[in-house]
Amino acid sequence: MNIAAFTGRAKAYAEARPSYPDEAVEYICKLVPQGATFADIGAGTGKFTELIARCGYEIFAVEPNSDMREQLTITLASFPNAKIINGTAEATTLPKNCVEVITNAQALRRFDLGMFRAECLRIGKPNPIVVSIWNDETTLSPAYEKITEIFYRNPEVRKFPNPVYFTREKWLLNYSSMEGVPLEGDTGYEAYTTELNERFDHGSKNGILRLDFVTYVYSERIV
Repeated sequence: MNIAAFTGRAKAYAEARPSYPDEAVEYICKLVPQGATFADIGAGTGKFTELIARCGYEIFAVEPNSDMREQLTITLASFPNAKIINGTAEATTLPKNCVEVITNAQALRRFDLGMFRAECLRIGKPNPIVVSIWNDETTLSPAYEKITEIFYRNPEVRKFPNPVYFTREKWLLNYSSMEGVPLEGDTGYEAYTTELNERFDHGSKNGILRLDFVTYVYSERIV
């Protein structure tokens, strides 16, 4: 896991990255035991963590990047049922057998999958539920298709429509939150920003660009 990947991008991530539809969260909550404790791994700025915390579940938000944890602290400030943990997917620092549900949002492809599975089995109570959730535009991207085939053996898979509306500012912020994209002052920033503005102009209507994301949810009890 590249811990530094989102350094300098956390504020843009918190402000502009798409969230997840209520229907997906409701579905996940129906999968888990009443009163379950969650561990959200690679919690980032807490976009998904907050949705679970709002449902009243106790949740550990595990995030290794200090910039992301700073935003995570802001996101979860009003949720005493959420605890922020400095840890990685492969070494969460959580105690053994402490959670029933292990989630990851937009993060699975960043993990060492073998080490992550071992850590899930260590921190999970017997046969913990592992849930992966992410947004893709319309169809499942090859990167996530490959990674889910490696990690999951017999998953339940659900899809939920998730249309997202961007202003120009949010559109540019969304991309500036992405790993490897040039930031202001970097070589290539001006050319990249020009390209993004052209794409926005081409697809937007009355200053709003709609993208029809699909939210994918994979879940499985692992042994």
